[in-house]
Amino acid sequence: MSGNPKSTDTDRRSSSEDVRCYCPVGGMIDLLSRKYAIQVICVVGALQPVRYGEIEDAFGDVSSSTLSARLSELTDAGLLEREQHDTIPPQVEYALTADGTELCELLEPLLEWAENRTGTERD
Repeated sequence: MSGNPKSTDTDRRSSSEDVRCYCPVGGMIDLLSRKYAIQVICVVGALQPVRYGEIEDAFGDVSSSTLSARLSELTDAGLLEREQHDTIPPQVEYALTADGTELCELLEPLLEWAENRTGTERD
C-alpha cells in the first residue's frame, strides 16, 4: 500500500470550489473588446452629459454605424443612459450610469498601465 492517500470525490469538490470562476465576466469582456467600446466609456465619462456629435468628434474617423452600435450596446448593457430631448432637431445626450461610472473608474489603472508601457517595449 502506498503512502499517498487516494483523493475522494469530496476532496476534488472542495478544491474545485476554491477555484474562482470568471464565467460571469465573459459577456462583459465580449462587449468591452468590441471596437471603440472602452473609448466610448472613457469619452462619455469625461464629457458627460455629451451629445452624439461630441462623441463622434472625439474619435475623428469612426464610422457612424459603428459608433451608433457601440452606444446602443452599452446602453442596453446598462452602462450608459440615453436621454432624448423633444427639440427640433431632436437632441440626444449620453451619460454614464452608476455601473458605467464604476467601470470607468476600474478602467483607469488599466489605462495608466497601458500608457506606462508605451515606449517601453523591447526591440
